[in-house]
Amino acid sequence: MTDDALAYRRSHAFRAAVAEIGAHQRFTRAYRPQTNGKAERFNRTPAEERTYAQPFTNSHQRTAALPNFLHHYNHHRAHTGQPPNTRVNNLPRHYS
Repeated sequence: MTDDALAYRRSHAFRAAVAEIGAHQRFTRAYRPQTNGKAERFNRTPAEERTYAQPFTNSHQRTAALPNFLHHYNHHRAHTGQPPNTRVNNLPRHYS
């Protein structure tokens, strides 16, 4: 989810990147600062807890640390009580 900026709405490169990972492009509603605040908070959490939480000497180290962070974020970090994987059906390799 991004805001409604033209950079996201009209960018072919951004649209291709979203499609490449199999995601769906969603935009915040116009004149709804609450929704935009949620998107901003979502983007701030990984930055605070991963990107700037420890010093990396290069981008390769930062990239190598990403899978561990994603596992922790999705399986162990509580989000209003439960981690995200407990609320999502049909996770990859866990189809029901």
